[in-house]
Amino acid sequence: MTSRPTADSSAESIVARIESLYRDKGHSPYEGGESVSQMAHGLQAAACGTRAGAAPGLVAAALLHDIGHLLDPVGEGAAVAGYDARHEDGGADHLTQWFGPEVTEPIRLHVAAKRYLCATKPGYFERLSPASVRSLALQGGPMSAEEVAAFEARPHFRDAVRLRVWDEEAKVIDLAVPAFETYRDMLSGLVHADGA
Repeated sequence: MTSRPTADSSAESIVARIESLYRDKGHSPYEGGESVSQMAHGLQAAACGTRAGAAPGLVAAALLHDIGHLLDPVGEGAAVAGYDARHEDGGADHLTQWFGPEVTEPIRLHVAAKRYLCATKPGYFERLSPASVRSLALQGGPMSAEEVAAFEARPHFRDAVRLRVWDEEAKVIDLAVPAFETYRDMLSGLVHADGA
């Protein structure tokens, strides 16, 4: 008699696939010219979320927020080539097969959150790295007043703004942070039943 795989083992398999993607492609430079890799950037953002006492879903979103760059064959080359590949949508859409909106929606909204903060938080634009300024121009620039109001009506906008702040902080060369395996159990616990 063959035993049916448990949801836990399936969740672990899903997390292993995601971890493998980061291991295989996460060494690439983050956002066209930044000094840290995609893997280091995600781990630093997750560490920021953990330090802030964020819920597991938001820590997972911080860890995986740029997975869309790893899934796209062009990767970070899109911004350098002068177009927006909408990595936030690609990453969120990919992850919805396994995770709920507490993970996927902050990821989907983290680029909009940059535009929002540039429009609403004095001094935020000046803190952006040159690569982030370049991508902002491709992503639509600071939001208009109408866009700000629409963004604030989104259910996950506050989490997206928190994620965006960590995103900007997560660019420190050689910063010691917990490794990907630290988050395996947390990610497995977030995999929804129909995805496992």
